[in-house]
Amino acid sequence: MMLPSRHYVSDHTRFIRELLEKEPRLVQEQQKGRAIWWDKAPRDLADGRRMDEGRVPQKAYPYQSGE
Repeated sequence: MMLPSRHYVSDHTRFIRELLEKEPRLVQEQQKGRAIWWDKAPRDLADGRRMDEGRVPQKAYPYQSGE
């Protein structure tokens, strides 16, 4: 059985490493974008939980007629 080489680097990994080496600002921009969309302050999460509590349960298929 052949095991992968420990020194093997895929084309994708090589590409990303070279890109980040040429454009180091991309890391900061990525962190800024992540902060906008994903990283939320605890206050925001608490607001979201309160909003979730007020949700009305929906049918699995809302377009079905009748019961």
